[in-house]
Amino acid sequence: MNPFLRNPQAYKRTPVRAEQPETRTAGNVATLRLYDPIDSWGEYWGISAKEFTGALDELPDTVTEIELLINSPGGEVWEALAILNSLRRHKARVVAVVEGIAASSASFIAAGVDELRIMENAQFFIHKAWGMCVGNEHDMAKYAADLAHEDRNIASIYASKAGRDADQWLAEMSEETWFSADEAVAAGLADSVIPARETAGAQNAINRFDLSALSRKRRATTNSSAAEAEDNRKEADMATLNESLASRLGIAADADDETVLAALDEALAEQAQEPAAPAPGSGGAGEVTAEQVANYANQHGFVFVDRATHEDQVAAASEGRAARAQQIREGDEALVDKAIRAGKFGPGRREHWLNSLQKDREGSTEAINSLAPGLVPLAEVGHGVDPEPTDGADFTSVDKFKNWIEEN
Repeated sequence: MNPFLRNPQAYKRTPVRAEQPETRTAGNVATLRLYDPIDSWGEYWGISAKEFTGALDELPDTVTEIELLINSPGGEVWEALAILNSLRRHKARVVAVVEGIAASSASFIAAGVDELRIMENAQFFIHKAWGMCVGNEHDMAKYAADLAHEDRNIASIYASKAGRDADQWLAEMSEETWFSADEAVAAGLADSVIPARETAGAQNAINRFDLSALSRKRRATTNSSAAEAEDNRKEADMATLNESLASRLGIAADADDETVLAALDEALAEQAQEPAAPAPGSGGAGEVTAEQVANYANQHGFVFVDRATHEDQVAAASEGRAARAQQIREGDEALVDKAIRAGKFGPGRREHWLNSLQKDREGSTEAINSLAPGLVPLAEVGHGVDPEPTDGADFTSVDKFKNWIEEN
């Protein structure tokens, strides 16, 4: 049952709606809404995997991107896994947008698709799986093991998205952790935050050069009209013309309009004053001189050298790289051989550690230095005593053994 509904009259669920906005330059985009608890019963109890995949199957073959709008407290793990895998199997690229909350099983649906964006002020919540069991101690122990298995499976989804170890996510799940939009991005669960709509009034003064005033703001849609959904999509803000000009003119990015225009006028004036370089071989006064070449090189940061010098420098650089590689190799070999002499590992592991150093020198060096010396014995441990020769005689005739026999 939906925990957010307070009375029986409120048991009117939001159906999953599949919408296909008009074709955009990026292809056809369909919108699916996951706005209910995830429950195998479906209907007013929540949204089932069967209902969701039914809506997914109705999408036209021309759809190349699915925008999954999420506001769900989560629900049954297996139903959510089925929903996630149905989205993964679809040929379209899936972009999840958390508009309110993605909690519990809804969170790993959001984290498991191609891209996750989260609206500013939306929330993300993860926790360990839970359930109920009736039975004896063996039933309870087995159920606890089953829950732990489910937890590790869920943690692997977060780990695949965020790149951290699954055990770290199990710890976060144990703490029943909430993430704000910015925290979700910082943790690697979400790819970006969709900011709240900005008011246009404050931008009127700078819209003279701000091309983003002409772009459509991309935001997660809440209406069911395909045409309105297209109009209300937010696109990433375009770089302002002021910033682009400032970058090219070498002035501060926050320069005002007057400063930008003044710098632009100055650059145009300098360009007009520079004489056009005459074509080589035109003869007379139009011939390019060495002084002109030198001035051009100095102005644009070029250094000219003859071919022989250039080839010598290239050869020297190549030799330097080879020498450096040899130096690094010798350092690796010295480190590994020293560890072998210290008994940290046997000679049979020499090539293994050399290869590890080549792939991750810092990490492998730290690992070798952390090994305790003496793990591999380098000297004899105990010793034996040569038996006393008997020259073929019966051992009972040897004095040492004869005395022992008599004493016993």
